[in-house]
Amino acid sequence: MEIEVKTAGKYKYIEEGEGEVLVLLHGLFGALSNWESVLERFSKKYKVIIPFMPIYDMPMRKAGLKELVKFVENFVEEKGLGQFTLIGNSLGGHVALMYTLKHPDKVKAMALTGSSGLFENSMGGSYPKRGSYEYIKERVEYTFYDPKTATKEYVDEVFKITKSIPKCMNIVAIAKSAQRNNLAGDLPNIKIPTLLIWGLNDTITPPAVAYEFDRLLPNSTLRFIDKCCHAPMMEQPEAFNDYLDEFLTNTI
Repeated sequence: MEIEVKTAGKYKYIEEGEGEVLVLLHGLFGALSNWESVLERFSKKYKVIIPFMPIYDMPMRKAGLKELVKFVENFVEEKGLGQFTLIGNSLGGHVALMYTLKHPDKVKAMALTGSSGLFENSMGGSYPKRGSYEYIKERVEYTFYDPKTATKEYVDEVFKITKSIPKCMNIVAIAKSAQRNNLAGDLPNIKIPTLLIWGLNDTITPPAVAYEFDRLLPNSTLRFIDKCCHAPMMEQPEAFNDYLDEFLTNTI
């Protein structure tokens, strides 16, 4: 499908479809391609909105989860959104959880996949090696069960990001912020229906993390996808979308 990047004030975002609103939040190395299959399927019966979070562009002294939550707050206000469903992958899931804790009246349901917030083992925890394409390629492939899922275009995109010193510094700062913001004590306060879709072979947020989310969230449903790592919507899009479709149909 042909996708148009829109602007509203200082915000860039994708918006396709009509109906109940789904807001999708990408991860630390997120790109539009991460959500392409979700956008294509669900924009036929929902309004799908994907804001481009300012992970690499925010001032380094502000680089952290609280600033990203503030970004989502301001974006929601700019767009005049009422209630909506939040869907987040990896760091995007962490931001979704923190936003929901602050604004339980705005979020009617949530879906998380490979979310941070309890534990994660990621490249961002240490300074990414600049200038080493093979290192970046290996780390990107590590996030997928089948390394071939990491296309050259996606590896090139991540490599381009890591060539920038300021962007690398933001990545490290945000990753450390994620590690500091452990939500174990807060998750029982999230009462809305929450779908957890997890790769059974996730090396970044292993299945034990999914079980812990499921234990701590009062109204959660956990679904695993085999032969799948940290980004199920990219690696096993059909299974991911089927689980999400069933959840949305029965929930919102």
